[in-house]
Formats: sequence, structure tokens, C-alpha cells
Amino acid sequence: PTLIWHGKRHYRPFHSNSSINCKMKLSLSCIAVLLAATSSSAFVPSHSRTSVVASPKTSALQMTDGEVAEITPEIDLSNYELLGRPARPGRPLKVAIAGGGVGGLTTALCMLKKGFDVTVYEKTAAFARFGGPIQFASNALSVIKEIDEVLFDRVMEKFTFTGTRACGIKDGLRADGSFRMTNDSLDYLWNPEAPADWFVKFPLKGCADLFGLPYTGVIDRPDLQEILIDECKKLKPDFIQNGNPVNGYVSKGKGNGVTVNLEDGSTAEADVLVGSDGIWSAVRGQMYGEKIKETSADGKRRQGCTYSGYTVFAGETVLKTDDYYDTGYKVYIGPKRYFVTSDVGDGRVQWYAFFALPPGTKKAPSGWGGSERTDQADPEENLVDYIKSLHEGWSDEIMHVLDSTPPESVEQRDLYDRSPELLRSWADGNVVCIGDAVHPMMPNLGQGGCQAIEDAFVLSETLEACKSTEKLEGALQDFYKKRIVRVSIVQFLSRLASDLIINAFDTPWSPHDDLGKSWKSYLTFFWKPVLQYAIFPAQFAYLYSYYPTGNMGDLPAALEAKWKKKHEEGAEAAFERVAEDGQQVAAPSFFKISETVLAAKKN
Repeated sequence: PTLIWHGKRHYRPFHSNSSINCKMKLSLSCIAVLLAATSSSAFVPSHSRTSVVASPKTSALQMTDGEVAEITPEIDLSNYELLGRPARPGRPLKVAIAGGGVGGLTTALCMLKKGFDVTVYEKTAAFARFGGPIQFASNALSVIKEIDEVLFDRVMEKFTFTGTRACGIKDGLRADGSFRMTNDSLDYLWNPEAPADWFVKFPLKGCADLFGLPYTGVIDRPDLQEILIDECKKLKPDFIQNGNPVNGYVSKGKGNGVTVNLEDGSTAEADVLVGSDGIWSAVRGQMYGEKIKETSADGKRRQGCTYSGYTVFAGETVLKTDDYYDTGYKVYIGPKRYFVTSDVGDGRVQWYAFFALPPGTKKAPSGWGGSERTDQADPEENLVDYIKSLHEGWSDEIMHVLDSTPPESVEQRDLYDRSPELLRSWADGNVVCIGDAVHPMMPNLGQGGCQAIEDAFVLSETLEACKSTEKLEGALQDFYKKRIVRVSIVQFLSRLASDLIINAFDTPWSPHDDLGKSWKSYLTFFWKPVLQYAIFPAQFAYLYSYYPTGNMGDLPAALEAKWKKKHEEGAEAAFERVAEDGQQVAAPSFFKISETVLAAKKN
């Protein structure tokens, strides 16, 4: 069969896989065809980029019936410069990138490999190891491999697969505390002895196998940044300028580029400016007329972003549980909150506790924007005990994870996102925004970084097709049209996942106890088969449906086999170390910026 995914045809037959049951095969295949049709339309430009040059002596054409048809006036190309490629005459495209995070660095590498002249302007005075694990789903791994084989291999060396193991939703009240592995069937309805620990498992492996892609997993953000910086420096040693961020721009019209205003008062010239400077973006601030970090009185609006209604606490511990090698990540659901744990490699378990609390309900520092441990609301408060108090009556599995966590490692962040920009472009003249700078999203699907990487790839491919500076403004608008539908869907799904879990889910109903008796409990129970056989297969099939590499054949299985032994060796060494020396404060943690970066900011 021929599948068209985002404008790419793949003539590859589907192969049967024993890990996908018949029901999943049928649902995923139908979903794939439907999503292919809708997704590809998002990547069809609304107009041709082919220019017509008419003779200056010809302004009209006489038709046989006496009517006169106007001909497109001549375009004077003498005012524009040719943009070269190895097999095409002209100079390199000059690109300035605001922000040296994952999106900015990936964009830089992708463009440098295409021969562009790229400079990244990063606010920190020097890169240091900060930030916790970042999830890369199968779609992002496909893009990374398409960008650069060496980059992909180096990422795999530091990668921890989660999608190869059981991942899904557990009952936060009924999980028996032993971290046992059970199925997610409905046996417990008629058998009171049947375990009801798992509510629904996610079809991550089945959906990845459907497209022949590597499995979802995590990599430490510092490792990823070091790899990206190193690969960029191989192509342009001075590609990054630290300590002098972009704070504005002047787009000078078609073919005339953009003047980039820097914090120290200096300027730089470029053909294109890419705003990849995060959720509180200075580039977006100017583009949309927003004041940087301006916050409403109630805290629910901040620089055009909306408070999600949730705050998240995060921590990390080294902990060997009975299911450590069998599970990737688990979402414990219960009344008004949920608790997530994930294996992030080397025996570490990262956890996140989501609560529906007003914005500014601060207990712990975020580590972002210069906050430090001394900024804790009550420096003497044991934050682990506080979080445990909010999970009273929940499974001992959660309590065991929390009891193993050093209290001083706990951090907190209010979650903001944005509505999709369906009515205004991400581009303004010769300036464009990507990633969190224009479409921040809730972390539930782990797609924030993945979509930024997709942005980087699609933007680079779109600009590569430009043969002169006259085409750049139109190319940036084409990029927006190519990306807006898919990104909006992912934003919607990410927000829906949060809202459903907290506002519509509860402990599922069971005939054998009184733990779930609210109307939400009955609704959650009836959601189970719909989620299991329709919604989750559709969701993950859509997320993975962008895969520019095509089917990778036997490579995903080979990568998993190679990783499994290394993962166990690293974890066992960490477990032995903790047994001898005890738990230590995790570094880098999920939010914390290292002292090096904080010192650089203060200076």
C-alpha cells in the first residue's frame, strides 16, 4: 500500500508483528489511513512559489473574444541575492537563532549541515550541565536520524528506552504497594482476587512497530546539549555567542533581511531570524506585541500564555523496585491529582506530582530564572512530607518513591501553555518563531521537545528550497502553513490529557470495594475500553505519523537489544552505590539551573 505522511510517500507494506494483537492492527491501520489524509493536507502550500517573469514590453494579451487578460508584471531580481548550495551558485543563507536550547541547537545543526551560515545567540554566559531528562518519542527519533546519522548514534549511546516496557495508567489507590506486574484486563469485575493495579497500558511499542521506528525514551538534557554543540562546532567552531541574547529585531522587507538587536546594545545582520528563545520569548513578544513576562493580577495570564490550572512538583531518586526493569513510566490516577514515575537511566526514577492549585502557590523553588533553594517559601518545611500529605490514602508505591527522595531535591513549577495560533502566523517578514517560543504545550505527552525538533527539520527543508532572498518571506509563511495543523492537534491532545486526568478521571468503579463511587468513578470505568482500543491507539499513531526516515526495519529491535544489557549494568552499579553511600541530591534535576549558570547571570 502507498501511505502519504505529511507530503512524503512511503511504498512499504505493513509487516505483522506478534506484539500487536488483531484489534490493535485493525484500529491502527484504519487510523493511519485517516490521519494520513488529514495530515498531508497540512503540508500543502496555499500557493505556488514559482515566480513568473514577463517581458517589460508586454502588459496585456488580446484574447480571441476581444477580452484582455493581464499578465503578471515583471519581477526585478536585481534587488535580490542568489542563495547558493553546493550545486547551485550564490552565497550561503545567513541565519540568526535566538536561544540555545534543544530547539535552537537542533535548528542550528540542521541548517549548518545544509551549508547555511548560522549564529546562535544564547543568554547564558556559558553552557553548564543543567536540566533533567527530556523525552524523545518515536517521531522525534526519526527526525534526528534524518538530520544526521552521527547525531542519532550519539543520542542512542546516552538514551534510556521506556517505550519497550510497560507504560500506562495505574490505579493510585488500588495498586497494592508491591510494584507487581499485572495485566490491564477487566477480570477483576467478576473475580475479586484479580488484581486491579493497572487501569490501561499505552500501545507505545505497538505504534512504533507499526511504522518501524525506534522506541520512545529519555536522554539527559545536558548530554543532548553537549552532543548538539559538539556536532555544530565541527561545522562552524564559533557558531554560538553566549551571554548576549536577542531582545528585538527590525525586519527590513522582502529580500533585505533583518537587523537583530542584542542585549548589550549591539546589532547583527541576517537574512532570517529564528526565535527559539522559550516560552517567555523576546522575539514573540515583539512579533505579537506582548510585554516580556507581564502577568495579570490573578496570575492566570502571563505574556499571552494561560495558566493551565496545575502546578507540578518534581524530584529524583535512585531506587530499585520489583518492576524497575519491566516498566518505563507509570501514571497513578486518583481524586484531583496524579503522580508520574519514569525510569531515566542509571537506576534513577524521576517523579512528578501534579496538583490543581492556584498560580503562585509556591512551596519549592523552580530553579528557573535565578531562583535558588533559599527561595523556598518555608526553608524548614520538608517538601516530601508535604507532598505525601496530599496523597493520603494513596498506594504505598507512591509513598515508597517519596520516602526515598532527598527533600532538598524537590522543585516546583507552575505550568503555562498557549492556545494554537490559528489566526496569526508564526512569521513576521524575515522573522519566525519555533518550539516553545510559539507553541508551548503541557508535558503529558512528552511532545514539547519533539515538536521543536520537527519544526527545526521542516524549517530547514523549506528554506533550503529558496534560490534567492526574494523567496524568504514567502518560505517562512509556507513553513507556518506546513506546521500549524499538526502542532495545534498535539497542543490540544497534550492539554486534553491533563484536563481529563484531573477534572474527569477518578478512581475507577469496582464492584468489590468502595474506593470509587462518584459519578467520575463510573465515567472512568466506562472510559477504559474506549481508551484502550480507540483513543490511545489513535493518539500515538498520530504522534508517530511524521517519520521522514521511513520504516527502519530491524534497527529498532537491534537498538533495544544493545541497550538492555548496558542499562542493567548501569542501574545495578547505581543501586550498589546507594546501598553503600545513601541517597544524594540529584544533579542535574528536572528544573534546577546549575550554580555556574546562576553565577553567570548574576555577573
